[in-house]
Amino acid sequence: MFGRKQSGGLRISPMIIVAIVMAGFALCKYYGQSSVNDITGEKQHVSMTPEQEIAMGLQSAPQMAEEMGGLSRNQQATAIVKQIGQKIVQNSAASKTPYRYDFHLLADPQTVNAFALPGGQVFITEGLLFRLTEDGKTLSEDMLAGVLGHEVGHVVARHSAERLAQMELAQGITGAVTMATYDPSNPNSGYIAQSVANMIQLKYGRDQELQSDNLGVRFMLESGYGPENLITVMEILKQASGPNRTPEFQSSHPDPENRKEAIQAAIEEWRGKLGR
Repeated sequence: MFGRKQSGGLRISPMIIVAIVMAGFALCKYYGQSSVNDITGEKQHVSMTPEQEIAMGLQSAPQMAEEMGGLSRNQQATAIVKQIGQKIVQNSAASKTPYRYDFHLLADPQTVNAFALPGGQVFITEGLLFRLTEDGKTLSEDMLAGVLGHEVGHVVARHSAERLAQMELAQGITGAVTMATYDPSNPNSGYIAQSVANMIQLKYGRDQELQSDNLGVRFMLESGYGPENLITVMEILKQASGPNRTPEFQSSHPDPENRKEAIQAAIEEWRGKLGR
């Protein structure tokens, strides 16, 4: 806030000055670190190297598996996950990246989820895998390719490294806003700062999911899978989320209906570019 006029001018509060310096430092650090992604062609603000991403993913993989019931004992299903995952990598632009891809099936039968760690470690739960069926019984390899292609998209687009950099930026901005808006007489004054941080991170989360859908479509086409099956996956995810789904503006994931529209647009885009 500004103080009263003194000597014909305004006296800026020291708290405001500190807040400006903090925000400036956070912004300079974030925007001062940049590189161009060879696959997406986008300029990204990341500080980690691909080697660091690989190391982080390999170190985190055992713990992530343990937290979700460990690796599946279903050898046949595990083999299919690995086979289709590697086919996607070997036949798509993902093969041009330095990452070490490996695909894991988790034993958790209840959680409907798939995710990727930085550097190429990709996971899918039994709870999602066994929903990817054409007739309630037969596993759809195209649907599975859609899920795994989406997760490979996260790796290729370096979303984990981006999120870490964005979290540092959000923390810096949060600190600056807290400093600028702090009111000792109002215990809720920190709520504004936290709201700013949440909005920054939710927006980036939704954007990254949509980009991974787009890349997933590309990788499916390059690997010979039908990308329309990714739309079917969205319908499965919508059913799994139930009627009490969190509103999109409060969620880090776009609504499945909005994702279906974006996927259809991506199919048309990449069929035109790839001629397939």
